[in-house]
Amino acid sequence: MRHGLPGAAALAAALFVGAAGAADVEAGRQKAAVCAECHGPDGNSSDPAVPSLAGQPAQFLSGQLFFFREEYRREPRMSPAAKALSNSDMNDLAAYFASVKPAPPKHVTTPENEQRGLELTQKFRCVQCHSAGLQGQQHVPRIAGQQPEYLRAQLRGFKQRTRSDIDGYMTQMAQPLSDHEIDVLVDYIAGLRTPSRAAAGGSR
Repeated sequence: MRHGLPGAAALAAALFVGAAGAADVEAGRQKAAVCAECHGPDGNSSDPAVPSLAGQPAQFLSGQLFFFREEYRREPRMSPAAKALSNSDMNDLAAYFASVKPAPPKHVTTPENEQRGLELTQKFRCVQCHSAGLQGQQHVPRIAGQQPEYLRAQLRGFKQRTRSDIDGYMTQMAQPLSDHEIDVLVDYIAGLRTPSRAAAGGSR
């Protein structure tokens, strides 16, 4: 098992996979049928522990599939599934899921965590990478409205250094987080909605 990403080499490879070739959204839709069992129809998960893929940046999705395939990231279900994917498969799947509209989150943030969660995202500069409203960009995921238990597991993984990231930034940012702050962030972020095109720029 590989415990970390080999710096610029992994990033370059992931970005290459994300940009290579002409991705086929319809082909991705057909290939994504097997993904629905865990990630839900059209990539909108209903399982609090399984991430939604709908509306994620294509570059992020293809990059993560690359990491699973090359064993820089390990997960009991995803690692074997990614092994069989070609670069073309990964690009098609990424293009398809990126084209799907995310479902509104079912999670409702508790009133006491509305302001505190916002303050924590500013304190730890979450918007610096995840963009305004935590909607994601390029190789950085949309975390707004993501499944809560999945968010909690990832933050704990970064803090415990059991989850690798491209440049080590998430691992660094997670170190000072207390368990309570992780819970507040999860409650806040999981309730954030993806703005409509007409209301783009709003955070909820």
